[in-house]
Amino acid sequence: MFARRSLMVLALALSIVRCADQPTAVRQPSPTLRAIRWAGNSAPLLTTTRPLPGRDANGIFQTPPLSLDQYAVSFWAVRGEARTVQINYLDVDGGNTYPFLLLTTTDPEFVPELGELAQGDSVLVTVTVDTTNLGVSLEPTGLRFGAPAQMQIWYGGAGGDLNGDGAADSTDAFVETQLLGLWYREGTVDPWTNVPATQTLTDKSFTSALLHFSEYELSFLDWVVSW
Repeated sequence: MFARRSLMVLALALSIVRCADQPTAVRQPSPTLRAIRWAGNSAPLLTTTRPLPGRDANGIFQTPPLSLDQYAVSFWAVRGEARTVQINYLDVDGGNTYPFLLLTTTDPEFVPELGELAQGDSVLVTVTVDTTNLGVSLEPTGLRFGAPAQMQIWYGGAGGDLNGDGAADSTDAFVETQLLGLWYREGTVDPWTNVPATQTLTDKSFTSALLHFSEYELSFLDWVVSW
């Protein structure tokens, strides 16, 4: 019995020595979601293309005023009829106009707190542009579609500096081709979720079929060490 206990003590001592010889464990990096920012760290200058007119409850065509004074634009989305709005931005020099967002709706189906829409019924849609990051909020939040709405969003407004380090270089090319994606969240306290989208490198854009409205942003997962 004494010999067996002695062997157990010796094995434990050797185990402690082996552990002491091992290097200190290093925590694995954890991903942080980083949004793409507008070039120049300033609010973009925006213009918009007017959508087709909507109809009121009496069937009378009318077009609501479109304004980007507050970086928001509204239009009537009608079930069974195509409605399209395009938002453009001026480059940092203010000399050229480029597309930022193209949104088309044809089948708004269900409005939160109001219920299902009949054919020909309309709902007022508002697109609000984020003035810091390349993203938008689409309202009413939770608006659902039968046939998906189509959204194309461009990231050329970042000026090539996708990781925000002040230079457009090979690191940004890696972010663009390997990490960049379209993300959404339902509310400001909800987590971001990646959205299935098709990326086109030639015109620097993502296209996605939306089944509902929420907040959308162009972001990438940046791996940093968590202490």
